[in-house]
Amino acid sequence: MHKHASLLRSNEAVQGLTIINSTFETFVMINLTMWLIMLLFCPSQLRAHLGTTPNIKHIVVGRCYNYISLVNPSSRYDCEEIWRLFEEAVVHQASCNVKVEDYHQMFIAMPHTWPCDRVGLDFSSEIRHRACSSFLIHTSLNGTFWTHIFTPAQFLFWSKTRALMHSYAATDRHIWTLEDTLVGFMFNDLIWCRHKERPGFDFSSCPEWSSCQNHPVYSLWRQASQTFAELACGNITVLLNGSIANAFDKKSMFGSVELDSLNPQSVDYVNIKVVANLEGPYIESCSQGSVLDLIQILRSRGFSWTCTDNDQTLMILQCIQDPKESACQTCANSLSHRQCLTSN
Repeated sequence: MHKHASLLRSNEAVQGLTIINSTFETFVMINLTMWLIMLLFCPSQLRAHLGTTPNIKHIVVGRCYNYISLVNPSSRYDCEEIWRLFEEAVVHQASCNVKVEDYHQMFIAMPHTWPCDRVGLDFSSEIRHRACSSFLIHTSLNGTFWTHIFTPAQFLFWSKTRALMHSYAATDRHIWTLEDTLVGFMFNDLIWCRHKERPGFDFSSCPEWSSCQNHPVYSLWRQASQTFAELACGNITVLLNGSIANAFDKKSMFGSVELDSLNPQSVDYVNIKVVANLEGPYIESCSQGSVLDLIQILRSRGFSWTCTDNDQTLMILQCIQDPKESACQTCANSLSHRQCLTSN
């Protein structure tokens, strides 16, 4: 009898454990399903819950030391002071009330090295201005004459083409992007905001850009973008996405900040490159869509400009990422044919 009762309780326990395990598995599956649905259909909601990047101080200060030690060894910045001024700008204001002006002291502590100035600050302003175009300088050292060929810095702007922009910039060390400046290098891909209830950063949740009039991240990048555009000279390039409507978006950082900050007295040409995804769709180009609005603005402000659809270099970079696309085969055949004609 006792043996039977014990066996019965054992069976009940096993059944209970089975029910618990089954319930737990069902609970897990439901949660995973809900998470995937949110990930697919509500990505902005998920981003809204992202807080300040963990270990942000170590990342920012570490990147600063990396920049002045390896990326631009000739630069002299006080990384700890820059962090102090950054932190002061963010944590002393409400998360949705960090204005561009609040970062003013931080930007003073990290003046931008003039990207066009490949010849050094010891040369005259006229010579430095000419650094925006390739030229020769002849110098004499101990009776020996040296000829220096200076390659101009090429400023690269973009809108909704970030991945391609990085690939394109990697092809030429003279291409200068916002991420090549100290502020761009330090704060790229980071998130930050002040905690609502106590001093310091909020590592659990930060507001979305769209929900704030003066978002702490947006305000910093607005000032950084404006400064970068004001420094631009020579021939600059703008990469636009031809596979979307409004390739030139007047509300984007380029359309609302950088474009207005370009100086037609310093910029020789604005070279627009419209590039569509290899598989399409092909929505906008140099002859249709919002790109025409950009061209009209450039004309009205006195800029010289060019516009190219599906630049060959950009197509090759896309094909490196996805070589099986039919467009890549056509491009490869075209290049082979051209090479054959050249060799003949």
